[in-house]
Amino acid sequence: MLNKIDMLKIFCAAADTHSFKEASIRLGISPQAVTRAISELERQLGEVLFFRNTRHHQITPFGIQLAQKARSTLLQVDDIFAPADKADHRLQGTVRIAAPNALTHSCLPALISELLSAHPQLHIELLFSDDHSDVVSEQIDIGIRVGVMRDSQLIAKAVAPCPFMIVAAPRLIAQHGIPQHLEALAELPTIVVLDPKTGRPWPWFLNDGATWHPKRPALATNDAVCEYQAVLSGAGFGQLGAFLTIPHLRTGQLVQVLPDIQPPIWNVYIYRPHKTPVPARIRLVFDHLAQGFADRSQFPVTC
Repeated sequence: MLNKIDMLKIFCAAADTHSFKEASIRLGISPQAVTRAISELERQLGEVLFFRNTRHHQITPFGIQLAQKARSTLLQVDDIFAPADKADHRLQGTVRIAAPNALTHSCLPALISELLSAHPQLHIELLFSDDHSDVVSEQIDIGIRVGVMRDSQLIAKAVAPCPFMIVAAPRLIAQHGIPQHLEALAELPTIVVLDPKTGRPWPWFLNDGATWHPKRPALATNDAVCEYQAVLSGAGFGQLGAFLTIPHLRTGQLVQVLPDIQPPIWNVYIYRPHKTPVPARIRLVFDHLAQGFADRSQFPVTC
């Protein structure tokens, strides 16, 4: 049995032609199929749509009104499916991206700007948080994470290494000197980031899988951006990702200390939910971000 959309399509073809046979040729179906569809539509509506004889048909006044409504409805249906047929239309709509706070000072904002310039019909929602986002409840399309990916429900791609370094501003070094070991660093001002779940400071990661908690941090904050800015201003020693430190190490605004205890290199991952089909706009943004983070000129990881 035909669905109502198909019946309306057949009815509109019949309304635009002089006979059911002509309508059948236009649609590529049999004249009998046209007759059955019109009869079923008349039965469901309880109205006669055509006055007909063996040679031609004439639409009724009710049929004329119905044809106007049906054409408008079918156009709306076609508009719904138009993005699937036209590549340029697929690159529009909203893409929600979740990223850690520290990436506000990375190439990420510039990469988003490039996308919006090239595809003005895209709408990006860029959500910064140091909590791991629930991609389902928060309707996240793409996420970025520094560290380990353990969720098998996500499709993740490692796009860049991310060394972590202990650094300080030159004026702090001039005031306290360069610590030669952890025991000396423990006596100097440090800056730590608080775990939003526990309220306790995150440890600093060291080589051989060891961790270290600064004994008396001068500043504890729940914001990685605040940590970065405080280290840069000389408030204390901090452990920061290379993508934040490399530009300032190159200009002398930061100095690395204790490089021999630097931890193993982590990765930056870009991920998305494991579901199909993947809308073209999401695939576009995912690939563009992956390419940008893999570009060492945009996302530096070494001096």
